[in-house]
Amino acid sequence: MRIAYFRVSTGDQSIEAQRHALGGTFDKEFADQGVSGGVLAADRPGFAKLLEQVRKGDTVCVYAVDRLGRDALDVQATVRSLIERGVTVDIHGLGQIGRGVGEIILAVLAQVADMERQKIRERTEAGRAAARASLRATGKTHKGKDSLGRPKVRDAEIVVAWKDMNKASIKQTAIHFDISTATVKRYCSAALGRGQLQAMSSSSNS
Repeated sequence: MRIAYFRVSTGDQSIEAQRHALGGTFDKEFADQGVSGGVLAADRPGFAKLLEQVRKGDTVCVYAVDRLGRDALDVQATVRSLIERGVTVDIHGLGQIGRGVGEIILAVLAQVADMERQKIRERTEAGRAAARASLRATGKTHKGKDSLGRPKVRDAEIVVAWKDMNKASIKQTAIHFDISTATVKRYCSAALGRGQLQAMSSSSNS
């Protein structure tokens, strides 16, 4: 029996890309959506069900090493447990993982993946620290922004009034106030709605 296992870390991600990459059809599929790879394999609901139902002679197909987990020791123990039960583990791009050397290679790859994620976190934090330091010293971040994170939302009436006064487009207004075009459209729609209500009110009073 061919069994597929998918995992994505956040709820808004989709497993479809993994399913497409693996190709073919599967007798059973198990998935953990919105579950971090830091959670031990056996503690994930989807993988726990897989462990309950997998049998000797089955093949478990996984898109990548990090879908099994981020902890190298847990990945190695999980694969070893499946192999000892007579289950074949097939990693996309690596092929079937054998006992011994195959387990070690898998553990090393899991460790490398975790190290790369750690480097990304460190670079992100370093960037934030630089932005905070620059903000304190100059009033702007190292990238020239007035604040960390998304720009502050401008007063809707001021935005709409400036747009009308300058006969500016949605895009020009967004650039001028450093806000998104969606925000400008929302402000304009709200202003139009208020104008219509005021017109109806004046009509009913006359």
